Amino acid sequence: MDNQMQILLARLQQMRAALQDEIEQRRDRFRYRIDRRRVIFDADIRRAHREARESLGSFLARTRPMVVLTAPLIYALIVPFALLDLCVALYQAVCFPVYGIEKVRRRDYIAIDRHHLAYLNGLQKLNCVYCGYVNGLIGLAREVAARTERHWCPIKHARRLAETHDHYPDFADYGDAETFRKQLQARRKP
Repeated sequence: MDNQMQILLARLQQMRAALQDEIEQRRDRFRYRIDRRRVIFDADIRRAHREARESLGSFLARTRPMVVLTAPLIYALIVPFALLDLCVALYQAVCFPVYGIEKVRRRDYIAIDRHHLAYLNGLQKLNCVYCGYVNGLIGLAREVAARTERHWCPIKHARRLAETHDHYPDFADYGDAETFRKQLQARRKP
């Protein structure tokens, strides 16, 4: 990777870190802490959250009918997502050790914690569990695929993509056969 790309990557990593720092600083404002992966709010904040919760009846009464009608379609997707989860876990467990690829930690991607928020009603909590699982699973699957791509075919695409994974900048440029071969040889060494 050339110097300019390293500079840009470093700036990108700094910006991501700054964004995460800003998000973490807001914890003080909402007065919670994380103790052994469990979120703990101050007692007065928990009380205020319970008071802010909208009842399920009120929530459903103001929900548009088309939202109710499309909800089963959204929730039916849990079947293919669960199948994807199973396939990704099996693929990673079987193939990654053979190829010498470091496994992706599930908990780094899937976070299911919003259902503990007292200001959400039961349906909102269910929705949050679903979204936390599905979006985390997509991120997990993307990282597993990215590590696979890095191992087998680390070549940038000819055209610009809307978004790329974090390993992509290290890939050989499109058309650079020499760098591609060198990268493959380096990755295949025991």
